[in-house]
Amino acid sequence: MVSVFIFYDSKYGNTKLAAEKIAEGLKSAGVAVEAGYVREVGLDGAACSDLIVLGAPNHMGRPSRTMKRFIEYLATADLKATKVAVFGSYAGRARPIDRAVKKLEGMVQERLPNLGLVLPGLSVRVNGIKGPVVDGELDRCVEFGRSIAVQLGV
Repeated sequence: MVSVFIFYDSKYGNTKLAAEKIAEGLKSAGVAVEAGYVREVGLDGAACSDLIVLGAPNHMGRPSRTMKRFIEYLATADLKATKVAVFGSYAGRARPIDRAVKKLEGMVQERLPNLGLVLPGLSVRVNGIKGPVVDGELDRCVEFGRSIAVQLGV
């Protein structure tokens, strides 16, 4: 069975909720999924997964410092995964602010060159800094999970 581990950073719970919905989409396609907060999980999930998903909140147009450090940590690991997907949450305007997700993609490509991005990253809109997630965005997260499963051939 194909396995995925979702690593996320979340200050107010919005990115965590997005991670849970992405996991829901993956599970609906028959993928084995685990998820964990980067400060509470080790690299075991990454070491034995076919694909990893990285999610971080947008802090002033950049991924969180915690996620940046985690990517540096991942760069030292022996990973089974050969593929990666990324997502992020942002507060503000109705149009997606992809800057932080694009930077996250760039960091992954630079620091983890053996991992290929399977899809363009997903930006999840939040009402204000603390949330909640904007209506309809969690449905996009479920669909993102299903799209990842398709890219895995499930």
